[in-house]
Amino acid sequence: MQSELKSLSKIFTEVVFRIPDYQRGYSWGKKHLKDFWGDIEQLPSGKSHYTGVLTLEPVSKKNYERWEDDTWIIESKNYAPMYIVDGQQRLTTAVILIQAILERMEDGELLNYTDKSEILKKYIYETKGRGISKSYLFGYEKDNPSYEYLKQSIFCDQSIIHSTQEETIYTKNLRSAKEFFFEKLSKLTKENVEKVYTKLTQHFLFNIFYIEKDLDVFVTFETMNNRGKPLSHLELLKNRLIYLSTKMNGERTESDHLRKAINESWKSVYHYLGKIDDSGSDDDGFLGTHYVFYFSPKLNNKDEAYLNTFRREHLFQEQFKDKLLEDIFTAKKLESSDSSLTIQDIFNYSQSLKELVRAYYEVKVPEQSSFSEIEKNRLAQINRIGNSGYMALATMNTVKAPKERERLLEAIERYNFAIGLHRITSAVSERLTY
Repeated sequence: MQSELKSLSKIFTEVVFRIPDYQRGYSWGKKHLKDFWGDIEQLPSGKSHYTGVLTLEPVSKKNYERWEDDTWIIESKNYAPMYIVDGQQRLTTAVILIQAILERMEDGELLNYTDKSEILKKYIYETKGRGISKSYLFGYEKDNPSYEYLKQSIFCDQSIIHSTQEETIYTKNLRSAKEFFFEKLSKLTKENVEKVYTKLTQHFLFNIFYIEKDLDVFVTFETMNNRGKPLSHLELLKNRLIYLSTKMNGERTESDHLRKAINESWKSVYHYLGKIDDSGSDDDGFLGTHYVFYFSPKLNNKDEAYLNTFRREHLFQEQFKDKLLEDIFTAKKLESSDSSLTIQDIFNYSQSLKELVRAYYEVKVPEQSSFSEIEKNRLAQINRIGNSGYMALATMNTVKAPKERERLLEAIERYNFAIGLHRITSAVSERLTY
């Protein structure tokens, strides 16, 4: 891979950046934003700050031709289309901060002797001639839920698409980042805003790597994402399944269809997970739950004893972290002579994720479900205690009769109470012993 050190100003020179579909969305929280802002505040004037690695992959014509809003700027103005393989969190944060600075400026106002329209044209979008079409210089591919959100809620553009914006974990993070920078900038004078802009665009240096054509980008993605906030197993799994879809033998249309199905499944998953205000319902919490539901019925007799052992020790859910990526969905299985992993297997698995996540959401947020009031109250109580989530989800996902569900939920609630009481008495007994 070729590498060089560049400022943000030089990075945004005749380039169109896109975050590919196998990448996670924007995952930075308040701690990361505070660190980023602290780096700006503490940087002495005239000094430079090493911001990190930005790994880019040139986009082939076959892929960028799908970017109907951007082909004109690539082919007529010779802008280079680039996928962001690594470093998208830092680059997204920088672009959001620039947008927040722009919104603070009045039309016609200068910032460091530069007109607002020029800054907009350099970092946010270019307009096609004198028309209404825009090409955004940074963004997501269109099948990502964050694509429209970034344009409408972050860049304040009106959409020509008649659809409701999807709220996900990642769109919430985008909004929070913009609010964070608004709050910080509101306390600064214009002179200090100019200093922030100069530091960000001229003195935050990125180590740029360009991926060569013969390097497998999906493998690179898995091995390079060990900086910043670690990838969840749900994010790594999406990348792995898309990678496997490119290795499938057979018609190209089948591989494309599988890739689309995977993307749609993950869109549904993040749509529902993003609406759950519960730290215990993160990516891997859902993935582990699904693992139990999907794979436990498929075990043979020999494996059932193994499963029972894990159930007794409450460890079965934990093994998904190794099993999914190191045993089940691997290129080795795909290439084996007995075809132990097929396109149908991957399709069925991705569809199963999409089907379970709605039930998972409704059990976690029963007030938003169509359950009876008795069921909602039982589920709320079960969630407050925090035990037996599997049993509650299994009940609501498989038992069709409302009265039978109510009876089972009552039993689960009693079980929870008994377990909680046992833990309290055990703790008290242990303290009295000492």
